[in-house]
Parts: sequence; structure tokens; C-alpha cells
Amino acid sequence: MSAAPAAAGAPPRRVVICGGGVVGACTAYFLSTHASSPTVPTLIERCAPACAASGKAGGFLALDWCDSTPGLSALARASYALHRRLAADLGGAAAYGFRPVHTLSVCVPSVPKPASPHPLLPAWVNPSASAAPPRELGTPDTTAQVHPGLFTKAVLAASGAEVVIGEVERVVVRDGRAAGVAVRGRDGVVEADAVVLTLGPWSGRLEVVSEVFDVSGLKAHSIVLRPPEPEKITPHCLFLSYQPEPGAKMLDPEVYPRPTGEVYICGMSKDENPPDDPATITGEPESIAMLHKIAGRVSSQLKKEEGAEVVAEQACYLPCTTDGMPVIGEMPGVKGCYVATGHSCWGILNGPATGAALAELILDGKAKIVDLAPFSPARFLKRRNRRGA
Repeated sequence: MSAAPAAAGAPPRRVVICGGGVVGACTAYFLSTHASSPTVPTLIERCAPACAASGKAGGFLALDWCDSTPGLSALARASYALHRRLAADLGGAAAYGFRPVHTLSVCVPSVPKPASPHPLLPAWVNPSASAAPPRELGTPDTTAQVHPGLFTKAVLAASGAEVVIGEVERVVVRDGRAAGVAVRGRDGVVEADAVVLTLGPWSGRLEVVSEVFDVSGLKAHSIVLRPPEPEKITPHCLFLSYQPEPGAKMLDPEVYPRPTGEVYICGMSKDENPPDDPATITGEPESIAMLHKIAGRVSSQLKKEEGAEVVAEQACYLPCTTDGMPVIGEMPGVKGCYVATGHSCWGILNGPATGAALAELILDGKAKIVDLAPFSPARFLKRRNRRGA
């Protein structure tokens, strides 16, 4: 039996979150652990928690890499601190592979040439993989990692949220307020005092969102390998630049070793809208082949021909907005309907602060952990009005 609707001015008591990725999971966690008004939400997910980008991302965390954009810098720094706190509270090292890492920039030559080892380069990386001295991009004080799928599931489990598998068709609005959601194949409405839309690039499929702003997909590919000697792989994340041949487009793949001994390699992205069902997403063979080629150049430990086991070959869609900034806040014109999407490649990093800010906004009426003004969905109304839309 559902609870009675919240009284006017009282914090919402029935919160429905649509989307079981990292942002939805973190929102559920911070709603349920709110200091004065803990609220355990219902979360509706079409496929399974972390079935899309939140399960297939790299899980790289950086303290200060967003500092060139003031609003985003505050979000990232707050979120990095929350990642450390969550790892302490939830046993993150054991539960989802949280650990500080060294981070290097490495220029991979088009044609490998014999080279001497560089002191910054870890021993498992082929010396010939570096065409110039590597550069340090981050230290264990400023960069870290999680396994994104395990992190998302651990945070969601800790929230105690009820997870319902189903496809949200629309937000039900009554008298200018979100009153719940309609779920495909389910009679009636899932009633709510507040609805939170955290559907990544699928957020734009809902009319309440598409009327205000656009969110598109960036298809990114990745592979996961298990080296023949995983004990030799040190916690060094590599940001590569690689030109397959003279005149070809420069590629910027990334390599993330994980505490499990697996190594994640990603890159090869293109603008493309996602299919309706996340479970049907597959990688393109030429992109996967290029990642294998790059992996083998970086380290003999990552060559299939020398014993590296292929754990996964996959793709996911990152949610992107027209101005490159996330959208976090209450939807204009629909009280009690909140959205968080458009985090692009920083979804895992910024999930905790996004979820914490949304929980504060929903339960306290204002976010305190970070200023949400730069991320307001209302910013798009002004632009559309200027265009005469």
C-alpha cells in the first residue's frame, strides 16, 4: 500500500527514480541517507542496474581535470571527495575496486622503434610504446578509479531502494506537478510526489525533457583483457595519443588496469543515437579491432597472440548536451520533476555529487553541496526564446 501524498511544503515521501545507472543509484543512496528526512525511493530501470554506460565505462576519477570550467570544477571536486567518503563507508576497495592511481600521458608511435625504458613508464608497458618521454597527469592524491558497474550496484544496494524492471513511457503531470510515471505494459500510474529522470541519453525520449533541451548519444567502444601475468600490472592509468598512419586522424584511447588484474581499454567514439533497448548495444568490429591493435602496441601483456584473455568487447552511449554541460535540476514548468543527464565521459566521477545535490534539492528545497545554477535545465529556455522557438 502506497504512502499518503506529502503535505504542502513537506519533503516528498514518495520518490520515483527513472534510470538505474550511476546517477540514479547515487540519488537513491543520498535520498535514503539524508540526515533529517531519509526517504527510500523506488527505482525503475528498463534493463538492469548499470546495464548501459555505468557498467561499461572506465571508472576513472580525477580531482582537478574539470577546473577549466568553474561550475563543473565545483561538481567534480565535491564528487571526488564523496567518492573517497563512500569508499570508506561502503568498503569500496574490496566491494568495487576503489583505489588511487598514477596517471600518465603516453604518445604511441605509428611505427614502433626500439627504445630504452623511461623511469616514469611502468615495467609492463613496452618501451617502444612511447615515442616521447611520458608526462605525469595525476598522482594517487589527484586520480583514482572504481569498477563502475560494481560501484553503481553497491551504492544502489546500500540505498535500500525498491528496483522495478520496466520501461517508463511518460511522466504523469497533474496541475503542473509531477504525479508519477506511466510504465509500459503496467496498468495505472506509479504514483509519486517527486519524479527523478536519470536516463542518460534516453532522457530525451520523454516529452517532458525533449520540449526543453536535447540530449544526444556518443557511442564509445571498449575491451577488457586479462593479461597472462596480471600480478605484473601496476596501478598506472594511461592516456594515449596515437596516429595509426601518417595523415590519419589522431586517436586518444585510454588504458585502465583494475585491481582484479583485468585491464580496460576504451576509445573509438562517434556521435550516434542509442537504440531503444540498451541490451541490444554491440560494438563495431573495426573499432574493437583497433583497440586490440593499440593494446598490443602498449604491452605484450595485452596481446591476444601472447596469451591475453578477452573478457569483454563492448560499446556504450555517453549522454551529451548541446553546450557540453550536465543538466541537473527541476524541470521548468513541472514542479516535482527533476532531471540529471548529460555528464558525457564524467558520469562515474560526478555521479555522487549529482545524486547528493538532487537529494538536497528534493528534500530540503535547495542543494548545498554544490551550486546547481550552472546546470539548470531552465538555461535552455532562454536560448530557445532567443531563437524564437
